[in-house]
Amino acid sequence: MRRRELLVSAVAFAALPEARATEAAMQAAIRAWAGREPEAGPLKIEMAELVENGNAVPVRVQASEPVAGLALFTPLNPEPGVVQVAFGPAVARPEFSTRMRLARSQRIVAVAKAADGRCWMSGLDVIVTLAACVEP
Repeated sequence: MRRRELLVSAVAFAALPEARATEAAMQAAIRAWAGREPEAGPLKIEMAELVENGNAVPVRVQASEPVAGLALFTPLNPEPGVVQVAFGPAVARPEFSTRMRLARSQRIVAVAKAADGRCWMSGLDVIVTLAACVEP
């Protein structure tokens, strides 16, 4: 690689948007999705609390009452919003399952939004021994 190509590559890399991996970014993403600050509430997050490899971690989120939507957020991944799921009024027990990458040990936060505007959240601390999102 020539010096000019290296310089152009470095400038292009510096111009990329910075990953928003902060607690404040996660709180802002939660407020943007929920429309307000959620309170602590009855959400069930099923996920191993000790994860050996963060590349594909199974997670299940379940609400105990009908909701319009459920979402999952992480403060230390490059993007704080992991998944957002909408439900219709006929869904009596809303839940979803997925797999997610975890950059490192962190607190996973699930948020529920009811049709009447109420919002609540629950969190789970997860320890990751082999981080994802940093491997080539």
